Amino acid sequence: MLHVENIEKYYGSRNNVTKALDRISFDVAKGEFISIMGASGSGKTTLLNCISTIDTVSAGRILLDGENIAELSDRQLARFRRERLGFVFQDFNLLDTLTLEENIGLALTINHADPQTVKTKVREAAEQLGIQETLDKFPYQVSGGQKQRAACARAMVAGQSLILADEPTGALDSGASKNLLEIMTRMNRDMGATILMVTHDAYSASYASRVLFLKDGRLFNELIRADRTRPVFYHEILDVLALLGGDISDVI
Repeated sequence: MLHVENIEKYYGSRNNVTKALDRISFDVAKGEFISIMGASGSGKTTLLNCISTIDTVSAGRILLDGENIAELSDRQLARFRRERLGFVFQDFNLLDTLTLEENIGLALTINHADPQTVKTKVREAAEQLGIQETLDKFPYQVSGGQKQRAACARAMVAGQSLILADEPTGALDSGASKNLLEIMTRMNRDMGATILMVTHDAYSASYASRVLFLKDGRLFNELIRADRTRPVFYHEILDVLALLGGDISDVI
């Protein structure tokens, strides 16, 4: 589904160049749940920004369903983001002037979907994520966990190819974080969502089926969960983080 091939990303001027990504390559199969980890400055957010078309690569290429996203026009990119990508951010990115129902169905509404179809799809997603009782409320009237569930529903309701999550548990307490991760696991396992999640947190990463580790803009290591339990996988992730040499005190 997603093919990342030898991508590089440079920032700065000719006399002061920073290489944020250094020849990174990997593939994501349809239905995978992958976490990307690394210390601050490792390039994980830059990588997500390039995949999401928020930023562009300096070299290499990124293909989604065989389509080179670097070759899309601005108009095609806007449509690509609406129809092919779902986003879940740390700060939710919900519009305060819209109800949760309106927020969840926004992409469908922008794409001029039939109003009854929008309503049906939003209701189905809300029921699957347990927020059907809050659809008529505004974001400021619900908890952080409910906001993040609404963001997940918005990401999946339009049938996007790939869901990109940037530190989705960062603004949640431990209970809400666990709940959200279990919801994302259910989205992946039961609804077939393909998820690529950036996180600094080993506990969050342990819910994925595969973890990619970045160091200084390069792919440093990879772990595949296979049939191991999540607690065992969690401790293996911690071992790799120790090898990375970063401070892991805030993820233990």
